[in-house]
Amino acid sequence: MKKNIFLFITICFIAASIFKLYQRQPVKESITFFPIDHNVVFSKAYTKLDLLDKKKHDQYSVAWKIESTLERKAYLRQDIGFLFANGRLKGKMGKWKQNTASLTQEQIIHGKDSCHLEAISFHHAEIHYNNEQIFSAQTMSADHLYVIYSSFRPLQSFRTPGTKEETEWKTTIDKITNQELESSWTNATDHFSIKRDQYISIPLTALIDYNYRPLPGFTKHETERILGNLWEGLYKNYFLGIKKRNGTVVDSENSIVPLIFLAKNKSHLIIITETADGEPIMFRQLIPRSR
Repeated sequence: MKKNIFLFITICFIAASIFKLYQRQPVKESITFFPIDHNVVFSKAYTKLDLLDKKKHDQYSVAWKIESTLERKAYLRQDIGFLFANGRLKGKMGKWKQNTASLTQEQIIHGKDSCHLEAISFHHAEIHYNNEQIFSAQTMSADHLYVIYSSFRPLQSFRTPGTKEETEWKTTIDKITNQELESSWTNATDHFSIKRDQYISIPLTALIDYNYRPLPGFTKHETERILGNLWEGLYKNYFLGIKKRNGTVVDSENSIVPLIFLAKNKSHLIIITETADGEPIMFRQLIPRSR
């Protein structure tokens, strides 16, 4: 009898252990930064914007594509991307998959006005080794496109102006966009009493400039960690939705391009944006000390 009781207890213990192990297995759809494994790199990572030829119902269409391939399979692959039109969030894409090397995403975006489209993507891999160590591989990619849509001329697009007329269009679009962005950013910095002279500011759309070179005042190693943590925060606090002061969470669509403030004393960074209805938003991240 005692043997049967002991056997029953043992079986229950094993079953409970298996159940707990099973509960730990599901992967949460999130981005988590781990130390970079420089031995694992992306063989391909790009973001592409292409204007489609046909106009329909007084609209034009742009193909937006994000693709990446790691040189080996990873425990978890994740890509997220943002698309801004004249400084406001037009679209976002995100995909994650286990035990794969490659991810591909594509959307067709429609518009009715001339604009400057800016797309930036973060490509991430979570790499697990048999000794239970976890590492990351990460990179960014970006693209931009000016789309000129007028009833007086054929539909066209360019990345770099090649004619006087294209230069004039670029100047006009940039001026209007920059004025709106600076007004929104100034409103947010004033609202949160941010002393801009104590920070280095970088728009999210310009973050691609630091894909292969360090952030101002930081080493390459520090930059990798800052960027990884930054994108982790952007996913949680911007991609998935923006938490307003009243506690409600709203979609980030049509919000202003986030502006990143890096503290010159290297202690923290601040991200500001403005929701579609004009509410200033601020996120704050501590910058870990270098070891």
